[in-house]
Amino acid sequence: MVRAAERAQAVRDLVEADRELALLRELIQAASNGPEVEPLAAAAARMITDATGTDVCFVHVLDDSDRSLTLAGATPPFDREVGRVRLPLGSGISGWVARHRKPVVIVENKESDHRYLAIDSLSDAGFTSLVSVPMETDPGGLVGELTVHTVERREFSARDVELLSVIGRLIAGALHQARLHRQLVGRERAHENFVEQVIEAQEIERRRLAGDIHDGISQRLITLSYRLDAAARAVSEDSVEASVQLAAARELVDLTLQEARAAIGGLRPPVLDDLGLAGGLASLARSIPQLRLEVDLTEIRLAEHIELALYRIAQECLQNVVKHAGATMARMTFSVQDDDAQLEITDDGVGFDAVEHPLGADETRGYGLLSMSERAELVGGRLNIRSRPGSGTTVTATIPLPPTRD
Repeated sequence: MVRAAERAQAVRDLVEADRELALLRELIQAASNGPEVEPLAAAAARMITDATGTDVCFVHVLDDSDRSLTLAGATPPFDREVGRVRLPLGSGISGWVARHRKPVVIVENKESDHRYLAIDSLSDAGFTSLVSVPMETDPGGLVGELTVHTVERREFSARDVELLSVIGRLIAGALHQARLHRQLVGRERAHENFVEQVIEAQEIERRRLAGDIHDGISQRLITLSYRLDAAARAVSEDSVEASVQLAAARELVDLTLQEARAAIGGLRPPVLDDLGLAGGLASLARSIPQLRLEVDLTEIRLAEHIELALYRIAQECLQNVVKHAGATMARMTFSVQDDDAQLEITDDGVGFDAVEHPLGADETRGYGLLSMSERAELVGGRLNIRSRPGSGTTVTATIPLPPTRD
């Protein structure tokens, strides 16, 4: 009889071991499906209830502040509350388990436990017994906790608690990685939003300056031009010197007015709003008669802050070509490939030693190339400069495009 009982127990242990091994394989498969917290927690909750013969499972994960737990996964019908339920660390049984990192077993009358906290959205009046265990990574870092409930009264054994603890430790590592991934994505989105806000603030300031120049300096120059015309008509023909001086003053006013209008156009390119980046670059190319400029531009709309950055880089680069390169011909291409936007400008000018002087051959050119490089880096891109003395210069700006978001 004793041997028969021992053999029966051995069979039961073997069946339990196989069941636990199958559960571990399923959890590993779920963890390998993707780095998202909620899908992993939901899959874990479903598998745990199946493996332990319990009725419901809740998986709480520590939030990014490390001060509270958020319901990240649950079996139906409580899965609709995922992301909505939050518990301060130490609050309720789940919060107590997470804070003290000790399992809790309650067979019945959980409401009488001083740690119990009723949550209306997770009404569990029909559940009698529960086990709650912490989820920790190997170095001892807390990730969260998981709780299983049963409707029928159940005496959870030490083996049940150990199995849940093993499961908790197993999925803790995957959930920890998922939390890190979520934090990284959040930081990337925060950085992207910050960049957009910085560029938007710059453009708002540029619009303000353009408006001030147009409404102030330009209008006064126009008025001054009218008065000079009137003065020239009032001067007698014998006053040759006065006429010469008035004509020179009028010429200076006209030149200053042209520069003011050019500054307004440079501060705020409205063509981007109307025609997009390709149209804006084409318009920019037509505004430079000093160069024979070939263009090859892909018609595609990008995020506003990226279009602005690329337009400003092209603007600065072409100004450098006109002022310093001594070029007669240049080529500008814009394309989008493999989730990257690329702007390239090549000239046939004097060039410079890009190895010895990576940002240009003189102070003025250096400032321009540094400004372009900073603009590219601001939106997460990079600027590459290839040049040799007598062989012209190629400037390439490559900007990674953010993934499409809802």
